[in-house]
Amino acid sequence: MLNGIQESFKRLGNADDILGIDIIVTADTGFANEENMQYCHDNDINDYIPDNQFRSRNPRFEDHHKVASRQPAKKNKTTFLISAFQYDPIAMTCQCPGDKLLQVKKIGLDAKGNQKIFFEGRLTDCRSCPKKDFCMRNPASADKLTGHGRQVSFITEKKTSYTEWMRHRIDTDEGRAIYGHRMYVVGPVFGSIESNKGLNRFTLRTKQKVKSQWQLYSLVHNIEKPQRYGKIAA
Repeated sequence: MLNGIQESFKRLGNADDILGIDIIVTADTGFANEENMQYCHDNDINDYIPDNQFRSRNPRFEDHHKVASRQPAKKNKTTFLISAFQYDPIAMTCQCPGDKLLQVKKIGLDAKGNQKIFFEGRLTDCRSCPKKDFCMRNPASADKLTGHGRQVSFITEKKTSYTEWMRHRIDTDEGRAIYGHRMYVVGPVFGSIESNKGLNRFTLRTKQKVKSQWQLYSLVHNIEKPQRYGKIAA
């Protein structure tokens, strides 16, 4: 999308590199992914893109509560948290709340690319442990020869995350103020086109026709700006 905007500005003759000028780019949560964050970082784009937990970390929204759903969410069985396990990163050992040493299952990468060490309790230890009902989600698994003991894992080397880099940027006072400004600049445009002009759905098919319909509505919206608020209105 940014490349498309830049090409449009080039055709208009406004700038060869609009993203190289001192501008600020904001986008909504739908664009928050690792690939987009890395692209902006590597190309020195001054962007602010919130993740889906942005508001939950913002003190301004701490009194805002979501409406409870009709069906209460199922709660998983409460087990010992990972903080109850004593992990020694030097000796690479892990001791469970039952004072038993877990065995190293493997050392490798998790789904997010972090280097982790995975531990699992021995079947003989977990099977006879009086705390297994509070430690394992499925205690009966320890009673089977093909079952598993309690499993825990620890990050030994965290992968550099551009999403984390963006999270630190947007959680600053400046980042929150900049993104908050988007709500008053970008949001009302879509609200006006949908509510005042009635475009709550596209009535054409194929990408080209939908694009043309959207451009027509955008053109009308942009013409209204100087007509209502510019020198023409004066």
